[in-house]
Amino acid sequence: MTTSQKKRFDLAVVNCGELLTLAGDDDRPKRGKALSDLALRKNAAIGISKGKIDWVGSQKQYRRSYSARQEINAEGAVVMPGFVDPHTHAVFAGSRELEWVQKITGTSYLDILKSGGGILNTVEKTNAASQKTLFEKAKTTLQTMLAQGTTSLEIKSGYGLNLQQELKILKVIRRLNKEMVLDVVPTYLGAHVIPKSSQNNRSAYVKEVIESLTKVKPYATFCDVFCEEGAFTHSESKQIFQAAKSAGFQIKLHAGQFSDLGGIDLASSFHAVSIDHLDVIKKKDIPKLSDSGTMGVLLPGVSHFLALKKHAPARDLIDGNVPVALATDFNPGSSPCLSMQEIIHLAVLHLKMTPAEAISAATINAAHALGLAQQVGSLALGKQADLLLLDLDHYEQLPYFFGSNHVHTILKKGIVVNA
Repeated sequence: MTTSQKKRFDLAVVNCGELLTLAGDDDRPKRGKALSDLALRKNAAIGISKGKIDWVGSQKQYRRSYSARQEINAEGAVVMPGFVDPHTHAVFAGSRELEWVQKITGTSYLDILKSGGGILNTVEKTNAASQKTLFEKAKTTLQTMLAQGTTSLEIKSGYGLNLQQELKILKVIRRLNKEMVLDVVPTYLGAHVIPKSSQNNRSAYVKEVIESLTKVKPYATFCDVFCEEGAFTHSESKQIFQAAKSAGFQIKLHAGQFSDLGGIDLASSFHAVSIDHLDVIKKKDIPKLSDSGTMGVLLPGVSHFLALKKHAPARDLIDGNVPVALATDFNPGSSPCLSMQEIIHLAVLHLKMTPAEAISAATINAAHALGLAQQVGSLALGKQADLLLLDLDHYEQLPYFFGSNHVHTILKKGIVVNA
């Protein structure tokens, strides 16, 4: 075949030592043994046209039948989809390192929250910050995440705790999605905790959150509630979710972080897209979660940072056929971690996931947790060409060599955005 007869891609990534495509049945998340299937190709190449995956095959086949206007030589390294981070709180002001010292010396997270610290501390600082200030801080955060390989993510509100301030945060999230190359999914978390002004009238604040739903709906895809001791009860969460479903929101929830208040029942009842944390759940409820179709999003950065002995029972969840994803839970109090690479390391170390399981959970399953699996999360034909070149010979080295950024080239929609 002559050069003129060869199909010509806009861009090709060639000489991929290990190409982790994660391709398969993207209509449903990976469960059980399927979580270990990375759809790995060795000595491979990938063709990209108009920002999307156009072809995947062997290096030999590429040289014989294809060409490209531009080639990137992976030089035998690992190539994989961009990370998807399905749980972050990336828009806020201030920092809480002094509270971390309190935690290290024995004060619990919930005790700090009850004393007016924790989330309420960040709420106070965020409410005092301008929309411009919040945007610039978050922009820097997302640039760091991108440099670490995150190409799509969710951002929750929740540090406003009144309609005006929550809208301010959601408008920042919308602007980030418009102006940055990352795909950003917005979530409304007005039910994060009860604000100081409503501590003696919880029902009034629950009503306020419910009444705000129609006003914030243009700015958010998901509605989330923190169903936890010190935050919202099972009954309060149920009231909010009933109204949120009626308003057209998809449902997410924080549950099982410190106590089990029946979050799996809520997830099942409201067909939640995901239930996040799950550090404290009953083993008998795992079959119910499996049957519900809800994703379990695990956040090992939280238990690690808070030095907790209890971790999400990832092995029981995977063996119980629950689809699991991983996320940073980036926030200023319990997981100030920007790197999905570090989260993969912690998932292998603390949750006893295999490297392959953790990579699937940080890519295609994480995309399912955001409703983005038809666009990102795997290198399947027709999907966005969001991919990473790593300075690694084998994918198992990703969690093994921890504490370093192994990403040296990032493509977003087929364009090199960081090298």
